[in-house]
Order: sequence, then C-alpha cells, then structure tokens
Amino acid sequence: MRIQKAISRAGLMSRRSAEDLIRAGRVTVDDEVSVLGDRVDPTSQTISVDGVAIPTNPTHVTYLLYKPLGVISTADDPQKRQTVLDLVPDNPRVYPVGRLDADSEGLILLTNDGDLTLRVTHPRYGITKTYVIRVPSAVGEGDVARLVSGIDLDDGPAAAVSAKVVARDKEKTLVEMVMGEGRNREIRRMFTELGYEITALVRTGIGPITDNDLAPGTWRVLDNEEIMRLNRQAESS
Repeated sequence: MRIQKAISRAGLMSRRSAEDLIRAGRVTVDDEVSVLGDRVDPTSQTISVDGVAIPTNPTHVTYLLYKPLGVISTADDPQKRQTVLDLVPDNPRVYPVGRLDADSEGLILLTNDGDLTLRVTHPRYGITKTYVIRVPSAVGEGDVARLVSGIDLDDGPAAAVSAKVVARDKEKTLVEMVMGEGRNREIRRMFTELGYEITALVRTGIGPITDNDLAPGTWRVLDNEEIMRLNRQAESS
C-alpha cells in the first residue's frame, strides 16, 4: 500500500499529516528516506518518523497485564502452574516481555512484536521499570541512598536509577524504585543486603507506561500511541 496510507492506518495522524512528513524527508522505510507515493509492506518493513519506529504492522498485538501473585511470567511452566499466557487471549500467540517473579505482582507486557520486545528488555535501550516495595519496618534515608549509590551482590554491584520513600507509618515503609536492568531477584537481594524483609513488590511502570486502573489478573491492549512512547524513549537513550 502507499506509505501515507500505512502511516495513517496506525491512527497516529491523518493521511495529509503523513504526506507532509514524507515531503519533509522525515519518514524512512528500513532506514531509507521515503518519497511520496512509495509503496510498502507494513507486515515486513519498518516505517519510522524522525528515527522512531511507527507500529504499522496490523498483525502485531501487545497486551498490558497486571500479573497477580503466584502467576508465572513464562510462556510454559513444566510444573503446570498458571502462567501469564493463561490470562490473555490465545490468538494471536504472544510472549511475555521480560520476567516478573512469581512472588511479585504488577505490570508486564505480552506481545508478538519481536522488535518491541528487544527495545523493552535490552539495557542499551534504557527502558526503565518502576516498582513499589513494602517493608514492614522503617527504612532509613541512608539506606535509601545506598539503593542508588550501589550495593554489592554476588553477581556484581546493583544500583537503582532512583529511589525514594513514598509512604511511612509505624507498621511499614513504601519505597519507590526505578531500575534500569532486571537481574534475577535483584531488588529483593538488594534489600536483603541492607537487612530488610520485603512483604510486597509491585511493578507499577514500564518506561512511560502506567495504569492504576488494572486489577490483578486483568489486561488491556496497548494502543499505538503508547507503543510510540516506548519506541521514542528507546531511541532517545
């Protein structure tokens, strides 16, 4: 189809706006500058504006799921435990983007878009993840600062991009952490090194994507504007 039609079908702009971008030389197809009237195959070619990929492939779908406690974030579990795939539609086949431990809960993406999976999971793209951690005791500001300055773990130093106390009372402290990587049980091991027990760990954000309305076990389709926000953040890293 014509490139301007492929862009407008993504729902991000009108065909006229797409034509203006093409005339301005801001649109590429597989890294080659496009001209008005070019024909493209959205299922096999990558269309970008200002270097940011546009989600034009109609066969791609991405779900945002609130993973409940106890659910496994893999495509298959030899122990036959419930997995994240049991909570979303069977067709088309999708796969979890990264991992979220069984004893943690919160947001996880599932998609059949391999490029998006790479952007969200590979550290070089800089897509951070945000978590809220509940500790059944007071957490000192010095220890919060250590979460950012770095803590030595068995597999090397670990550090949050940011960390702050968001709530504190006599019974608990809630700490919000932004992480740039996702090593195995990294946050739990960091708190263990500081001498704290974690009683709840919730992922509340994936890059710019958040949703306070999703309940455990529920999901929604990620729209193209949200996918563009993820792509834009990945390209700016």
